[in-house]
Amino acid sequence: MPIRLAGAERIPDLEPLTRSLHAHHLSVDPGIPGIPPRDADAWWTIRRSRYEGWLAEPDNFLLVADDGTPSLAGYALVSFHGTDDSHTTGERFAELQSLVVADDRRGNGLGTQLLHEVYRQVRARGVEEMVIGVLATNEPAMRLYRREGFAPWVVLTMGKVPDPDA
Repeated sequence: MPIRLAGAERIPDLEPLTRSLHAHHLSVDPGIPGIPPRDADAWWTIRRSRYEGWLAEPDNFLLVADDGTPSLAGYALVSFHGTDDSHTTGERFAELQSLVVADDRRGNGLGTQLLHEVYRQVRARGVEEMVIGVLATNEPAMRLYRREGFAPWVVLTMGKVPDPDA
């Protein structure tokens, strides 16, 4: 599968895959009392804005898996941050913001192929460390990242702020 660097002009092409990612997230969502997931339209609006912002920054990049069919087979988007405060990293580290494979392409190694091209692109930018966010209950993604040598690091929790006076 051809994987290529792409620019912000491809963001509209990401919408179908981003919506499928939203549906997948709903299927593995841990369910947070009092904080329901956003609907797909709101989610896409926010994601699109974030993608535009990330791709406006130098070195951040988008990879697309494009076999010439009308829709993309997958994509990955990576941003960069300054040195980490808690671990000894280089001057910058990468963050995999999104990695999405079309539903009908999952299980055939495309996610791994995208991830390996992410590694090449990150290293080409002189960076050796990367953070990958994943929903805590998304076991298939966790298995992939563990196989690739990544380990859970920071666990974020979310909930409604309790009223201490109630």
